[in-house]
Amino acid sequence: MKFGLFFEIPVARPWTPTSELEAYRSTLAQAILADEVGFHSVWSVEHHFLEEYSHCSNPEILYGAIAARTERIRIGYGVRLLPKPYNHPIRTAESVAVLDLLSNGRVELGTGRSSTRAELEGFDVDPHATRAMWSEALHHIVGAWTEDLYQAQGEYWQMGAPRRVLPRPLQKPHPPLWGATSSPDGHYEIGKHGLGLCSFTVGVPPEDLKDRLQLYRNGLAECATPVGKFKNEQAATFTMVHCAETDAEAFADAAESFPWYVQTAVRHIASLPDWMKELGSYQYAGQLKTVVDGGGMDYLTFDFLKETGSAVVGDPTRCIEIARRYEAAGCDLLLCLVNPYKIPHDKVMRSIRLLGEHVLPAFR
Repeated sequence: MKFGLFFEIPVARPWTPTSELEAYRSTLAQAILADEVGFHSVWSVEHHFLEEYSHCSNPEILYGAIAARTERIRIGYGVRLLPKPYNHPIRTAESVAVLDLLSNGRVELGTGRSSTRAELEGFDVDPHATRAMWSEALHHIVGAWTEDLYQAQGEYWQMGAPRRVLPRPLQKPHPPLWGATSSPDGHYEIGKHGLGLCSFTVGVPPEDLKDRLQLYRNGLAECATPVGKFKNEQAATFTMVHCAETDAEAFADAAESFPWYVQTAVRHIASLPDWMKELGSYQYAGQLKTVVDGGGMDYLTFDFLKETGSAVVGDPTRCIEIARRYEAAGCDLLLCLVNPYKIPHDKVMRSIRLLGEHVLPAFR
């Protein structure tokens, strides 16, 4: 199992004039350190309007800064939102190609469709069409990368005549493609498209991941023609991670931030049913709303996350033991959310060093 860093870039209140500046500087320093200590990749979200939770609305600028200051670490979109009008697929093809060139072929393109009311409503996205738009956009992106002249002719995007889309990515035939999902049926859909899986299911024990990964593998087995020019059969998931010299210190550092992140994430997704009359492919949002309305959030405590292995937290030995459970569940790449909310930068840096010195070598 490989390890990557995963960033939301939270900015906790109270805000100062330099809060966001400090958050971005810290994120860049953490990514540089991750490259030095041997992490496989660094990923960040694309989120909009989610105050405190994520101030990472245009991650490509960050990716360019990381590419310029690192040598080995791969750079993952975690994820690029594909529905209209978030990002036009031809612009996505162009942007990813530029980053792939500047990073000397280190890009991983994760894609998704969005899952919060604030974002979908804010961009006037039709929530009932997001899965279809995501699928169509993927085909346009691959076509733009691999055909000499490409003409988009789909339901959601069209081009009046064939055009040569430039530049082309360095990786051939193109960078690895991934799809993100939080729902069980989404895991199957990602597999049917022949994509790598980003299983964004946080706050559950690693053993609960096993059934969802099997759905993904079932989809892969039924994928005769992948959307890309090759199947990416890797499965990634993300979880909150914090390592310190002792369990007690790690627990103290993470006790506020870990449950805050899980509870806030659930509330953001559970906001959809208050807006959508029919949930369609967002049925899981209705289930989460039932949890919120029924008081289930009271059970998402730090003790629950810690004791069930729903987060990797502790000294290096304990972190290795919990990470082994993710590996046993079938995870190929563990994305480590090292600052879910307000863990201080110096403690995040110490955590990354300890992970690099003790945890990553145990999986090589």
